[in-house]
Amino acid sequence: MNTDLPKKIANYFADYFTISTQLIPQSQAEQDIREGVSFRGTNIIILVLAILIASLGLNTNSTAVIIGAMLISPLMGPIIGIGLGVGICDFALIKRALRNLLMAAVFSIVASTLYFLISPVSEGHSELLARTSPTIYDVLIGFVGGFAGILAIGSTSKGNVIPGVAIATALMPPLCTAGYGLATWQLNYFFGAGYLFVINSIYIAFATFIGVKLLNYKNIPASDPMRARKVRRVVYTIAILTMLPSIWLTWRMLNQTKFNMLASRFVATECQFPDTQVLSEKPEIINGEKTITITFIGQPLPLDSVRMSLAARLNGYGLDGTKLVLLQGGNIINNNGTSTEGMRDVFAMAQTTIVSQQRQLDSLRSEIRSQKATMDFGAMVAPELKVLFPEVTDIAVSRNIFASTEHKGQLDTVNVALVQFSAPMNRRQLEKFREYLEARLTLSSIQIVNTGNIIKSNEKSGHKQAS
Repeated sequence: MNTDLPKKIANYFADYFTISTQLIPQSQAEQDIREGVSFRGTNIIILVLAILIASLGLNTNSTAVIIGAMLISPLMGPIIGIGLGVGICDFALIKRALRNLLMAAVFSIVASTLYFLISPVSEGHSELLARTSPTIYDVLIGFVGGFAGILAIGSTSKGNVIPGVAIATALMPPLCTAGYGLATWQLNYFFGAGYLFVINSIYIAFATFIGVKLLNYKNIPASDPMRARKVRRVVYTIAILTMLPSIWLTWRMLNQTKFNMLASRFVATECQFPDTQVLSEKPEIINGEKTITITFIGQPLPLDSVRMSLAARLNGYGLDGTKLVLLQGGNIINNNGTSTEGMRDVFAMAQTTIVSQQRQLDSLRSEIRSQKATMDFGAMVAPELKVLFPEVTDIAVSRNIFASTEHKGQLDTVNVALVQFSAPMNRRQLEKFREYLEARLTLSSIQIVNTGNIIKSNEKSGHKQAS
């Protein structure tokens, strides 16, 4: 009796997953799918209307309206038809479904583009922006949704599975977002949303193909085995190639999420100061460079000292190599020690301006350092020139920008060495002098100008004025 118990338990649970008694004949399931492949007459009109409804939902950032549009849309038909055609080797069905899906996508993008061209609202809301960065999770959603769809079509208890799959895989919003990208000429929206639509379509069809095989649907009698194997290889290749960019996008998203979590923990733990609070934190990864921008409000802090102290603790939070940018908004603490909410809002609104000004200051500091280094060039080489080139009595090196009088806007940066000689140099000596300056000062090219004549001319002019 004990030996039968595991078998009884297994049979008990297996009974819950038995679907053989609920499956409909293959011919009936095929008929339902083939009817949904066609895109003519009312189907195409309903599709355009659904696209306009979805565009309105994206424009107004209304989730309810977007869901309604996805329920109306007949886009699932051709996609499931492609999967069925590959599964039963019906190449005519594959061609018809592909043609109809392509036409449906074109009509959808054209309709949404026209809508967003005439729409008075051109701002991208969260529902729009969410359709421009597909990840591996979208691949999984498309695959699982497609598998649920083919099981529902092949069984007697369809319920609300097909509408649910249409909502979960979100076929309509990406097409609307692609139209928005074309209308506003933001091609990153167009390609990102287009890629999301391609992912959903391919993996719904791929899951349908696998479902058809698991349901043991028979191939059509006139099928060509060699051609069928070739088509299956193409399907597998397309599925893998479509997945690869989403894996990279997911890896980048996970890196950003992990960095955000570490940065939040670091700021919450280490940025504790009396009478000074953290107004906001902004972790960013741009071109591989990690930056945390922290804005403080309250009593002024010695930012240089605070930055050095905080930077030394970054390693303990897994934030090695992260750059800290500290901004200070000012003192907005009341007499009773509580912060003024209104002032917090003011400083929150001004944060973008503060960051911009900080970047301008950094740029100006860099330019000043560059100019200062140029001003020091003459003093740097003067002691050496006294030994190497005794003919040189005075030298000044500067970086100048020359503007062309013939070609408007044409600028050229030239390094100039103003030199006064006690005795003239020949051509060979001047060339050797120039090579020395370029190597010693690490400058690409230097023009040498003899200032002896200029000084003499100025002295004569001064004598005439005095007389």
